[in-house]
Amino acid sequence: MALNKVEICGMDTGSLPRMDRDRSTELLERIKAGDADARDEFIRGNLRLVLSVIQRFQGRGEQPDDLFQVGCVGLIKAIDNFDTSHNVLFSTYAVPMIIGEIRRFLRDNSALRVSRSLRDTAYQALKARTKLEEEKGAEARLDEIAKELGVSESDVVFALDAIADPVSLNEPVYRDDGDAVFIVDQLRDERVSDDRWLDSIALTDGMRRLTERERRILALRFFSGRTQTEVAGEVGVSQAQVSRLEKAALGKLRRFVQE
Repeated sequence: MALNKVEICGMDTGSLPRMDRDRSTELLERIKAGDADARDEFIRGNLRLVLSVIQRFQGRGEQPDDLFQVGCVGLIKAIDNFDTSHNVLFSTYAVPMIIGEIRRFLRDNSALRVSRSLRDTAYQALKARTKLEEEKGAEARLDEIAKELGVSESDVVFALDAIADPVSLNEPVYRDDGDAVFIVDQLRDERVSDDRWLDSIALTDGMRRLTERERRILALRFFSGRTQTEVAGEVGVSQAQVSRLEKAALGKLRRFVQE
């Protein structure tokens, strides 16, 4: 998403204003004093920050306009809650707020609906983990979190998994100077293994070596799902003959494949 080439919500992103640190500090002080004009200017001056954040969420199936508007909500919340006395860059504070707002939007609009009770358990688990880590000064264990909430460990795992953001198969897991390695590159499809591929070739070759009637019987039985009685009616022989022909054809085919 190149900032100088994209139009979002009717705006040319390449024409969005930039804001230096001195102007940002000045406007934040004016905002703190209740200056509405300064607030509007500060929002416009930080729209590029929203754009940079929503690039992380490409490929999630959502329209950029929607993500941008949700990101702007996060930006406004960050402005309203930012404390200038902490001597922290506004962007450092705002980016997690914008990301959180977009993640909530994606979670609430996901095709995989998560029950409110499950979400509540997950959020309580996150709070309990933070509390325990602050008290211990070390990473909280799963059993400790479960004990703090009074639930089973499996309930904690299931709840946290339910609110986890989905990951695209096209998301890079490693990038060097060369081509990136994507998640999909590390997945194996057992249905297309080398052995299965070779078996398929042997099976195709074996079918060619059967008689036309044998091929037709096997095709009707195993590809069309017909019963032996139905095949008998189509081929014009008795059901007993179909049974004998089918057994003989399968025996030939097995020998051909094993050669």
